[in-house]
Amino acid sequence: MPASTSGHEPFTAWLREHATTLTTLDPADALDDLEPLRELVEGARVVAIGESSHFIREFASARHRILRFLAERCGFTVLAFEYGFSEGFAINSWAERTGTGCGLEEVAEAAVPVGLAEPLHWLRDHNDSAVRPVAFAGIDLPAAGGSLLPALTPLADYLRRVDPDVLPLLDRATGIAERFAGASMVRSLPAWGRLGAADQDALSALLMRLLIRFRAVEPRYVDRSDSYSYDVALRRLEAACHTDQQFRAMADLHAGNGLPGDTSVREEFMAGSVRWHLERSGPGARVVLAAHNAHIQKLPIVYDGGLTTLPMGQHLHRALGDGYLALGLTSTSGRTAEMRLDEAAPFGFTVDDTPLGPPEPGSAEAAFEGAGIGLGLADLRRAPRSSSGGDPDRIRMHGSFLRTPVLDAFDGIINIPGTTVADDIGY
Repeated sequence: MPASTSGHEPFTAWLREHATTLTTLDPADALDDLEPLRELVEGARVVAIGESSHFIREFASARHRILRFLAERCGFTVLAFEYGFSEGFAINSWAERTGTGCGLEEVAEAAVPVGLAEPLHWLRDHNDSAVRPVAFAGIDLPAAGGSLLPALTPLADYLRRVDPDVLPLLDRATGIAERFAGASMVRSLPAWGRLGAADQDALSALLMRLLIRFRAVEPRYVDRSDSYSYDVALRRLEAACHTDQQFRAMADLHAGNGLPGDTSVREEFMAGSVRWHLERSGPGARVVLAAHNAHIQKLPIVYDGGLTTLPMGQHLHRALGDGYLALGLTSTSGRTAEMRLDEAAPFGFTVDDTPLGPPEPGSAEAAFEGAGIGLGLADLRRAPRSSSGGDPDRIRMHGSFLRTPVLDAFDGIINIPGTTVADDIGY
Protein backbone atom coordinates (compact mmCIF):
# COMPACT_ATOMS: atom_id res chain seq x y z
CA MET A 1 0.00 0.00 0.00
CA PRO A 2 1.49 3.43 -0.92
CA ALA A 3 2.94 5.47 1.91
CA SER A 4 0.88 8.37 3.17
CA THR A 5 1.88 11.68 1.68
CA SER A 6 0.70 13.46 4.85
CA GLY A 7 -0.65 16.66 3.35
CA HIS A 8 1.34 16.42 0.10
CA GLU A 9 -1.44 14.94 -2.02
CA PRO A 10 -1.46 17.81 -4.59
CA PHE A 11 2.19 17.22 -5.52
CA THR A 12 1.69 13.44 -5.52
CA ALA A 13 -1.31 13.83 -7.84
CA TRP A 14 0.69 16.11 -10.13
CA LEU A 15 3.54 13.61 -10.16
CA ARG A 16 1.20 10.78 -11.08
CA GLU A 17 0.04 12.73 -14.16
CA HIS A 18 3.27 14.36 -15.29
CA ALA A 19 6.27 12.19 -14.37
CA THR A 20 7.92 10.24 -17.20
CA THR A 21 8.45 6.51 -16.79
CA LEU A 22 11.94 5.33 -17.75
CA THR A 23 12.53 1.83 -19.06
CA THR A 24 16.04 0.81 -17.99
CA LEU A 25 19.21 1.71 -16.12
CA ASP A 26 21.50 -0.19 -18.48
CA PRO A 27 23.99 2.32 -19.95
CA ALA A 28 24.35 0.22 -23.09
CA ASP A 29 20.63 0.15 -23.94
CA ALA A 30 18.78 2.44 -26.35
CA LEU A 31 18.28 6.01 -25.12
CA ASP A 32 14.85 6.87 -26.52
CA ASP A 33 13.10 6.84 -23.13
CA LEU A 34 15.39 9.70 -22.04
CA GLU A 35 14.11 12.04 -24.77
CA PRO A 36 12.05 14.07 -22.23
CA LEU A 37 15.42 15.18 -20.85
CA ARG A 38 16.05 17.13 -24.05
CA GLU A 39 13.46 19.76 -23.19
CA LEU A 40 14.56 19.84 -19.55
CA VAL A 41 18.20 20.62 -20.40
CA GLU A 42 17.48 23.02 -23.27
CA GLY A 43 19.53 26.17 -22.79
CA ALA A 44 21.54 24.77 -19.87
CA ARG A 45 25.31 25.17 -19.99
CA VAL A 46 25.84 22.95 -16.92
CA VAL A 47 23.62 19.97 -16.10
CA ALA A 48 24.41 18.50 -12.69
CA ILE A 49 23.42 14.88 -12.01
CA GLY A 50 23.36 13.99 -8.34
CA GLU A 51 23.00 10.97 -6.07
CA SER A 52 21.64 10.67 -2.55
CA SER A 53 24.54 8.41 -1.55
CA HIS A 54 27.97 7.55 -2.90
CA PHE A 55 28.91 3.96 -3.80
CA ILE A 56 25.48 3.00 -5.21
CA ARG A 57 25.42 0.80 -8.31
CA GLU A 58 22.13 2.09 -9.75
CA PHE A 59 23.05 5.76 -9.39
CA ALA A 60 26.31 5.15 -11.26
CA SER A 61 24.43 3.37 -14.06
CA ALA A 62 21.83 6.12 -14.32
CA ARG A 63 24.46 8.85 -14.52
CA HIS A 64 26.43 6.91 -17.12
CA ARG A 65 23.29 6.53 -19.23
CA ILE A 66 22.39 10.22 -18.92
CA LEU A 67 25.96 11.16 -19.87
CA ARG A 68 25.59 9.10 -23.04
CA PHE A 69 22.31 10.82 -23.89
CA LEU A 70 23.63 14.33 -23.24
CA ALA A 71 26.82 13.74 -25.22
CA GLU A 72 25.36 11.78 -28.13
CA ARG A 73 22.06 13.61 -28.60
CA CYS A 74 22.42 17.03 -26.98
CA GLY A 75 26.00 18.00 -27.80
CA PHE A 76 27.49 18.17 -24.30
CA THR A 77 31.27 18.38 -24.44
CA VAL A 78 32.69 18.02 -20.91
CA LEU A 79 32.22 15.46 -18.14
CA ALA A 80 33.03 17.14 -14.82
CA PHE A 81 33.30 14.89 -11.80
CA GLU A 82 33.68 15.20 -8.04
CA TYR A 83 37.38 14.43 -8.45
CA GLY A 84 40.57 16.43 -7.92
CA PHE A 85 41.07 19.39 -10.28
CA SER A 86 44.80 18.78 -10.47
CA GLU A 87 44.55 15.00 -10.90
CA GLY A 88 41.91 15.33 -13.62
CA PHE A 89 44.32 16.42 -16.34
CA ALA A 90 46.06 13.03 -16.49
CA ILE A 91 42.70 11.26 -16.78
CA ASN A 92 41.61 13.62 -19.55
CA SER A 93 44.80 12.84 -21.48
CA TRP A 94 43.97 9.14 -21.16
CA ALA A 95 40.34 9.67 -22.22
CA GLU A 96 41.39 11.68 -25.28
CA ARG A 97 44.30 9.31 -26.05
CA THR A 98 46.78 12.17 -25.90
CA GLY A 99 48.85 10.66 -23.07
CA THR A 100 51.37 7.88 -22.92
CA GLY A 101 48.96 5.06 -23.71
CA CYS A 102 49.17 3.45 -20.27
CA GLY A 103 46.16 2.14 -18.37
CA LEU A 104 43.63 4.20 -16.46
CA GLU A 105 44.91 2.97 -13.10
CA GLU A 106 48.41 4.15 -13.96
CA VAL A 107 47.45 7.67 -15.03
CA ALA A 108 45.27 8.29 -11.95
CA GLU A 109 47.20 9.97 -9.15
CA ALA A 110 44.50 8.88 -6.68
CA ALA A 111 41.91 6.13 -6.59
CA VAL A 112 39.31 6.42 -9.35
CA PRO A 113 35.96 6.81 -7.54
CA VAL A 114 33.28 4.14 -7.71
CA GLY A 115 31.10 4.73 -10.75
CA LEU A 116 33.69 6.66 -12.76
CA ALA A 117 35.73 3.94 -14.47
CA GLU A 118 32.89 2.72 -16.72
CA PRO A 119 31.93 6.20 -18.03
CA LEU A 120 35.61 6.94 -18.65
CA HIS A 121 36.05 3.83 -20.77
CA TRP A 122 32.89 4.79 -22.69
CA LEU A 123 34.28 8.32 -23.06
CA ARG A 124 37.52 7.02 -24.52
CA ASP A 125 35.71 4.84 -27.06
CA HIS A 126 33.29 7.67 -27.89
CA ASN A 127 36.17 10.05 -28.53
CA ASP A 128 37.72 7.71 -31.09
CA SER A 129 35.01 8.64 -33.60
CA ALA A 130 33.38 11.79 -32.19
CA VAL A 131 33.53 14.97 -34.26
CA ARG A 132 34.08 16.85 -31.01
CA PRO A 133 35.63 14.80 -28.17
CA VAL A 134 34.10 14.90 -24.71
CA ALA A 135 36.73 16.08 -22.24
CA PHE A 136 37.07 14.96 -18.63
CA ALA A 137 37.40 17.64 -15.93
CA GLY A 138 38.23 17.26 -12.26
CA ILE A 139 36.71 19.98 -10.10
CA ASP A 140 37.44 19.06 -6.49
CA LEU A 141 40.15 19.70 -3.93
CA PRO A 142 43.19 17.40 -4.34
CA ALA A 143 42.85 13.86 -2.96
CA ALA A 144 39.28 14.55 -1.80
CA GLY A 145 40.74 17.31 0.34
CA GLY A 146 43.19 14.93 1.99
CA SER A 147 46.47 16.18 0.60
CA LEU A 148 47.96 19.30 -0.94
CA LEU A 149 50.62 17.27 -2.77
CA PRO A 150 48.69 16.51 -6.01
CA ALA A 151 48.44 20.29 -6.48
CA LEU A 152 51.86 21.34 -5.15
CA THR A 153 54.00 18.73 -6.95
CA PRO A 154 53.16 19.84 -10.53
CA LEU A 155 53.33 23.44 -9.31
CA ALA A 156 57.01 22.90 -8.57
CA ASP A 157 57.61 21.84 -12.18
CA TYR A 158 55.94 25.03 -13.39
CA LEU A 159 57.87 27.32 -11.05
CA ARG A 160 61.12 25.65 -12.02
CA ARG A 161 60.52 27.03 -15.52
CA VAL A 162 59.16 30.48 -14.75
CA ASP A 163 60.39 31.53 -11.30
CA PRO A 164 63.02 29.21 -9.76
CA ASP A 165 63.91 31.80 -7.11
CA VAL A 166 60.59 31.18 -5.37
CA LEU A 167 61.00 27.40 -5.18
CA PRO A 168 62.34 27.47 -1.57
CA LEU A 169 58.99 28.87 -0.42
CA LEU A 170 57.13 26.08 -2.19
CA ASP A 171 59.56 23.47 -0.86
CA ARG A 172 58.89 24.62 2.71
CA ALA A 173 55.13 24.43 2.15
CA THR A 174 55.45 20.98 0.56
CA GLY A 175 57.56 19.74 3.47
CA ILE A 176 54.81 20.64 5.94
CA ALA A 177 52.09 19.23 3.67
CA GLU A 178 53.89 15.89 3.42
CA ARG A 179 53.49 15.37 7.16
CA PHE A 180 49.69 15.03 7.01
CA ALA A 181 49.02 13.91 3.43
CA GLY A 182 46.40 11.18 3.07
CA ALA A 183 43.81 9.79 0.69
CA SER A 184 40.95 11.93 2.02
CA MET A 185 40.34 14.78 4.43
CA VAL A 186 38.70 12.35 6.86
CA ARG A 187 41.96 10.39 6.92
CA SER A 188 44.28 13.40 7.13
CA LEU A 189 42.46 15.73 9.53
CA PRO A 190 43.83 14.12 12.73
CA ALA A 191 47.39 14.31 11.35
CA TRP A 192 46.86 17.95 10.37
CA GLY A 193 45.72 18.65 13.93
CA ARG A 194 48.92 17.13 15.31
CA LEU A 195 51.06 19.61 13.35
CA GLY A 196 50.51 22.28 15.96
CA ALA A 197 49.53 25.89 15.47
CA ALA A 198 52.99 27.11 14.46
CA ASP A 199 53.30 24.79 11.47
CA GLN A 200 49.63 25.20 10.53
CA ASP A 201 50.09 28.98 10.46
CA ALA A 202 53.39 28.71 8.58
CA LEU A 203 51.75 26.61 5.87
CA SER A 204 48.89 29.07 5.45
CA ALA A 205 51.30 32.01 5.29
CA LEU A 206 53.53 30.32 2.70
CA LEU A 207 50.59 29.43 0.47
CA MET A 208 49.19 32.95 0.66
CA ARG A 209 52.61 34.43 -0.11
CA LEU A 210 52.84 32.25 -3.22
CA LEU A 211 49.28 33.02 -4.30
CA ILE A 212 49.73 36.79 -4.07
CA ARG A 213 53.03 36.57 -5.95
CA PHE A 214 51.42 34.48 -8.70
CA ARG A 215 48.82 37.16 -9.26
CA ALA A 216 51.22 40.08 -8.93
CA VAL A 217 53.73 38.85 -11.52
CA GLU A 218 51.27 37.23 -13.92
CA PRO A 219 52.68 39.01 -17.03
CA ARG A 220 56.16 37.68 -16.28
CA TYR A 221 54.91 34.13 -15.76
CA VAL A 222 52.80 34.19 -18.92
CA ASP A 223 55.73 35.53 -20.96
CA ARG A 224 57.87 32.64 -19.73
CA SER A 225 55.18 30.01 -20.39
CA ASP A 226 51.76 30.71 -21.91
CA SER A 227 48.35 31.84 -20.68
CA TYR A 228 46.86 28.36 -20.35
CA SER A 229 49.82 26.93 -18.44
CA TYR A 230 49.68 29.91 -16.10
CA ASP A 231 45.93 29.45 -15.56
CA VAL A 232 46.38 25.77 -14.68
CA ALA A 233 49.23 26.50 -12.28
CA LEU A 234 47.31 29.31 -10.59
CA ARG A 235 44.24 27.11 -10.16
CA ARG A 236 46.39 24.37 -8.63
CA LEU A 237 47.76 26.88 -6.13
CA GLU A 238 44.21 28.03 -5.38
CA ALA A 239 43.30 24.37 -4.81
CA ALA A 240 46.08 24.08 -2.23
CA CYS A 241 44.95 27.29 -0.50
CA HIS A 242 41.31 26.18 -0.38
CA THR A 243 42.31 22.77 0.96
CA ASP A 244 44.38 24.39 3.68
CA GLN A 245 41.40 26.52 4.72
CA GLN A 246 39.04 23.53 4.56
CA PHE A 247 41.23 21.78 7.12
CA ARG A 248 40.76 24.75 9.42
CA ALA A 249 37.01 24.82 8.83
CA MET A 250 36.62 21.09 9.49
CA ALA A 251 38.79 21.19 12.61
CA ASP A 252 36.71 24.05 14.04
CA LEU A 253 33.49 22.21 13.15
CA HIS A 254 34.64 19.09 15.00
CA ALA A 255 35.72 21.21 17.96
CA GLY A 256 32.25 22.74 18.17
CA ASN A 257 33.29 26.32 17.40
CA GLY A 258 32.97 26.45 13.61
CA LEU A 259 31.63 29.50 11.83
CA PRO A 260 28.25 29.10 10.09
CA GLY A 261 28.77 28.00 6.50
CA ASP A 262 32.56 27.80 6.88
CA THR A 263 32.78 24.45 5.08
CA SER A 264 31.54 26.22 1.94
CA VAL A 265 35.24 26.67 1.11
CA ARG A 266 35.21 23.38 -0.78
CA GLU A 267 31.87 24.12 -2.46
CA GLU A 268 33.02 27.51 -3.76
CA PHE A 269 36.18 25.93 -5.13
CA MET A 270 34.24 23.21 -6.97
CA ALA A 271 31.84 25.76 -8.45
CA GLY A 272 34.78 27.89 -9.55
CA SER A 273 36.43 24.85 -11.14
CA VAL A 274 33.29 24.06 -13.15
CA ARG A 275 33.27 27.62 -14.48
CA TRP A 276 37.05 27.45 -15.11
CA HIS A 277 36.60 24.43 -17.38
CA LEU A 278 33.45 25.84 -19.00
CA GLU A 279 35.29 29.03 -19.96
CA ARG A 280 38.28 27.16 -21.40
CA SER A 281 36.56 24.35 -23.29
CA GLY A 282 35.84 26.20 -26.50
CA PRO A 283 32.78 27.82 -28.06
CA GLY A 284 29.51 26.12 -27.27
CA ALA A 285 30.94 24.09 -24.39
CA ARG A 286 28.33 22.35 -22.22
CA VAL A 287 29.15 20.46 -19.03
CA VAL A 288 27.69 17.29 -17.50
CA LEU A 289 28.51 17.57 -13.79
CA ALA A 290 28.39 14.47 -11.56
CA ALA A 291 28.37 14.99 -7.79
CA HIS A 292 26.36 14.25 -4.64
CA ASN A 293 22.86 15.74 -4.34
CA ALA A 294 24.11 17.82 -1.42
CA HIS A 295 26.71 19.44 -3.68
CA ILE A 296 24.43 20.17 -6.63
CA GLN A 297 21.31 21.51 -4.92
CA LYS A 298 20.57 25.22 -5.35
CA LEU A 299 19.69 26.04 -1.74
CA PRO A 300 21.81 26.12 1.45
CA ILE A 301 22.32 22.97 3.52
CA VAL A 302 20.78 23.58 6.93
CA TYR A 303 20.80 21.22 9.93
CA ASP A 304 18.86 21.88 13.13
CA GLY A 305 18.20 25.44 12.01
CA GLY A 306 21.89 26.25 11.54
CA LEU A 307 23.63 27.01 8.25
CA THR A 308 26.07 24.23 7.38
CA THR A 309 27.09 24.85 3.78
CA LEU A 310 26.37 26.98 0.74
CA PRO A 311 26.63 24.18 -1.84
CA MET A 312 28.33 24.23 -5.22
CA GLY A 313 24.94 24.26 -6.91
CA GLN A 314 23.95 27.48 -5.17
CA HIS A 315 27.16 29.15 -6.36
CA LEU A 316 26.64 27.90 -9.91
CA HIS A 317 22.98 28.92 -10.00
CA ARG A 318 23.94 32.38 -8.77
CA ALA A 319 26.59 32.67 -11.51
CA LEU A 320 24.76 30.99 -14.42
CA GLY A 321 21.07 31.50 -13.62
CA ASP A 322 18.93 29.25 -15.80
CA GLY A 323 22.14 28.06 -17.46
CA TYR A 324 22.57 25.76 -14.45
CA LEU A 325 20.26 22.77 -13.99
CA ALA A 326 20.25 20.43 -10.96
CA LEU A 327 18.92 16.90 -11.48
CA GLY A 328 18.73 14.95 -8.22
CA LEU A 329 18.83 11.14 -8.04
CA THR A 330 17.14 9.27 -5.22
CA SER A 331 15.38 5.97 -4.43
CA THR A 332 12.27 4.82 -2.64
CA SER A 333 13.81 1.64 -1.20
CA GLY A 334 16.83 -0.65 -1.20
CA ARG A 335 20.24 -0.30 0.39
CA THR A 336 22.57 2.59 1.06
CA ALA A 337 26.25 3.05 1.90
CA GLU A 338 26.77 4.55 5.34
CA MET A 339 30.29 5.82 5.99
CA ARG A 340 31.65 5.04 9.45
CA LEU A 341 34.74 6.92 10.67
CA ASP A 342 37.79 4.71 11.12
CA GLU A 343 41.16 6.45 11.36
CA ALA A 344 42.96 3.18 10.65
CA ALA A 345 41.21 2.68 7.30
CA PRO A 346 43.03 3.87 4.13
CA PHE A 347 40.45 6.60 3.46
CA GLY A 348 39.58 7.29 7.09
CA PHE A 349 36.24 5.51 6.93
CA THR A 350 34.64 2.18 6.19
CA VAL A 351 31.41 1.65 4.27
CA ASP A 352 28.49 -0.24 5.80
CA ASP A 353 25.86 -1.78 3.51
CA THR A 354 22.69 -0.55 5.26
CA PRO A 355 18.97 -1.03 4.51
CA LEU A 356 17.02 2.12 3.69
CA GLY A 357 14.06 2.95 5.86
CA PRO A 358 10.68 3.73 4.30
CA PRO A 359 10.21 7.20 2.78
CA GLU A 360 9.30 9.82 5.36
CA PRO A 361 5.96 11.59 4.94
CA GLY A 362 6.57 14.86 3.13
CA SER A 363 9.59 13.57 1.24
CA ALA A 364 10.10 13.47 -2.51
CA GLU A 365 10.42 9.70 -2.20
CA ALA A 366 7.05 9.39 -0.45
CA ALA A 367 5.46 11.32 -3.30
CA PHE A 368 6.97 8.99 -5.92
CA GLU A 369 5.83 5.96 -3.93
CA GLY A 370 2.37 7.44 -3.38
CA ALA A 371 2.06 8.14 -7.10
CA GLY A 372 2.97 4.54 -7.90
CA ILE A 373 6.04 5.56 -9.90
CA GLY A 374 9.10 3.33 -9.85
CA LEU A 375 11.86 4.32 -12.29
CA GLY A 376 10.80 7.79 -13.36
CA LEU A 377 11.76 11.37 -14.15
CA ALA A 378 9.96 14.52 -13.00
CA ASP A 379 10.56 18.03 -14.35
CA LEU A 380 10.09 19.97 -11.10
CA ARG A 381 10.13 23.33 -12.85
CA ARG A 382 6.64 22.54 -14.10
CA ALA A 383 5.26 21.42 -10.74
CA PRO A 384 2.69 23.77 -9.21
CA ARG A 385 3.72 25.38 -5.94
CA SER A 386 1.37 24.95 -3.00
CA SER A 387 0.24 27.99 -1.05
CA SER A 388 -0.55 25.82 1.97
CA GLY A 389 2.85 24.23 2.59
CA GLY A 390 2.06 21.01 0.75
CA ASP A 391 5.24 20.78 -1.32
CA PRO A 392 7.86 18.10 -0.52
CA ASP A 393 10.19 19.43 2.14
CA ARG A 394 12.84 16.70 2.41
CA ILE A 395 14.87 14.26 0.35
CA ARG A 396 17.07 11.29 1.16
CA MET A 397 20.69 11.84 2.17
CA HIS A 398 22.34 8.46 2.71
CA GLY A 399 20.18 6.73 5.33
CA SER A 400 18.42 9.83 6.65
CA PHE A 401 16.54 12.79 5.19
CA LEU A 402 17.70 16.33 4.52
CA ARG A 403 15.08 19.01 5.06
CA THR A 404 15.03 21.34 2.07
CA PRO A 405 12.32 22.80 -0.22
CA VAL A 406 12.76 20.15 -2.90
CA LEU A 407 10.99 22.02 -5.72
CA ASP A 408 13.37 24.97 -5.32
CA ALA A 409 16.51 22.97 -4.54
CA PHE A 410 16.31 20.83 -7.70
CA ASP A 411 15.06 21.35 -11.25
CA GLY A 412 14.32 17.67 -11.75
CA ILE A 413 14.30 14.35 -9.89
CA ILE A 414 14.98 10.82 -11.10
CA ASN A 415 13.62 8.18 -8.76
CA ILE A 416 14.96 4.64 -8.72
CA PRO A 417 12.76 1.98 -7.07
CA GLY A 418 15.59 0.04 -5.43
CA THR A 419 19.31 0.57 -4.86
CA THR A 420 22.24 -1.66 -4.00
CA VAL A 421 25.74 -0.93 -2.75
CA ALA A 422 28.53 -1.46 -5.30
CA ASP A 423 30.84 -4.45 -4.83
CA ASP A 424 34.11 -2.77 -5.82
CA ILE A 425 34.28 0.02 -3.23
CA GLY A 426 37.76 -0.77 -2.01
CA TYR A 427 37.38 1.26 1.17
